Amino acid sequence: MIKQLHISNYALIDKLDIGFADGLTIITGETGAGKSIILSALSLILGERADTKAIRDTQSKTIVEATFDISGYKLESFFADNDIDWDEHECLLRRELSPNGRSRAFINDTPVALTVLRDLSTHLLDIHSQHSNMLLSQPSFQLSILDSIAGNGALLDQYRKAYQDYRKAVSQLEKTRQAIEQLRQNEDYIRFQLNQFHELQLKPNEDQELEALQSKLSNITAIKEALWAVENELDSEENSILERLSAIVQRLEDTERHLNDVEGMAERVRTALIDLKDISQSVNSIVDSLNDDPAELARVDERLNAIYTLQRKYNAQDVNQLLDIQHDYEHQLGEIEHNDDILEQLSAQVESTRKIALDIASRLSTKRHGAAKRFGKELLSLASPLGMKNIAFDVDFNMTELSPSGIDSAEFMMAFNKNQRPMPVKETASGGEISRVMLCIKTIIARHMQLPSIIFDEVDTGVSGDIANMIGEMMADIARSIQVIAITHLPQVAANGDHHLRVFKTDTATETLTQVKTLDEEEHIMEVARMLSGKDLNQAAIDNAKSLINHKIHHD
Repeated sequence: MIKQLHISNYALIDKLDIGFADGLTIITGETGAGKSIILSALSLILGERADTKAIRDTQSKTIVEATFDISGYKLESFFADNDIDWDEHECLLRRELSPNGRSRAFINDTPVALTVLRDLSTHLLDIHSQHSNMLLSQPSFQLSILDSIAGNGALLDQYRKAYQDYRKAVSQLEKTRQAIEQLRQNEDYIRFQLNQFHELQLKPNEDQELEALQSKLSNITAIKEALWAVENELDSEENSILERLSAIVQRLEDTERHLNDVEGMAERVRTALIDLKDISQSVNSIVDSLNDDPAELARVDERLNAIYTLQRKYNAQDVNQLLDIQHDYEHQLGEIEHNDDILEQLSAQVESTRKIALDIASRLSTKRHGAAKRFGKELLSLASPLGMKNIAFDVDFNMTELSPSGIDSAEFMMAFNKNQRPMPVKETASGGEISRVMLCIKTIIARHMQLPSIIFDEVDTGVSGDIANMIGEMMADIARSIQVIAITHLPQVAANGDHHLRVFKTDTATETLTQVKTLDEEEHIMEVARMLSGKDLNQAAIDNAKSLINHKIHHD
């Protein structure tokens, strides 16, 4: 519900702060006092188009700000989706107009696009006039009415889960089908590329082994010469290292008999001598095994060149990366070869989830058709006493494909005369009749579902007497469930108010301003009396006003 409205620098309004409470709030005032200006300013909060001509002082900006109590409206996901700070109790909507034509919108002091402000406001406030049936004209809202009357809450939750599963399955099938189709288009290319890999028959780390072998074969002569030199130094016929070490061992052994300080040195040299003899033999063996093999070197060069060519083609660092690419091609080819099985499994999943969703949607549809009949009967019973004895109402159902709301497309149809063809609500001509019908519809749905606060803008135009009394009682009835604000010229309607605001104009030396006053109990009686008698206020009008108000209290 709306709790507070602030308007500044707008048309005849300098600065205005209006407090609202729950129940039925009546707004009255002379024609031209500024009631429509207040509604026009409030429509800015609803995301309506701004007109800079309404800016009162062109040196300042216009501000319209409304505070709403949003407890129980379940809007957490809306705030999260739009990255707006969430307060479970209050919400602040603000619209600013600059003289240069710039318009800005805020929710809880967070700048938002006008579409976001408009989306949120439809959950908070519904202005209903002879020319405005904003929320009720939406087919999705009409369907939600039937769901509320049918008590479809739990079943709807089941359906949404089933529909989500179905859409996921459809999406997965489509993505896989597209991927497989792309693979099929590339199948020849994949097979050609894979054939290059298979011809090479790569092995892990093969490039490192081949590079080592290439280095050996390319330098075979230098290697043999170096090893021959080593062997010659270690064990030649004259003055070799082994021969000299043997002599050293002998001298150290002779010295140990006379000098303890060299004890053990002979043994250490003898160990080194043994290692060097082993090295000499190993070198000799290696030299004997080394053979110059130009054919083998050519084979290694050719193999490496083939590997390097493939690495450059695929921008691979080594053979192991090439093998990863090969495995990826093999995987893709495997998918192509088994795609029929994959598609068959996914198609079965789609059909399974569709069947589940369709079954729940059918149950929803059955309950909606039943609710439509009950809703129609209740509507006619409320509308007939309001001077519309020939009104006809029906719900035009059409079956659709599975959608987020089920398999139903529903549209409210109505006619006011015996020979009139029922037409959609959104196409029915505006006027007193349609306004009273909307009042009846909102009376019904307010009993079944959480509605935004409703502002009735002179929907009682053109009625009087008992019908006016009934309209007032119906508004009071709606106000037991939700907040209702009614702008009216009828005393019978005003008498039903829980709260009363009077809009009036005052003149200063330079300008005319719109003001709003909250009436106390006595002022409420006097205002209803003035509405009954016009300018000539008399005791009879006052007594009549008290009677109307007492009737309302007794009715409550």
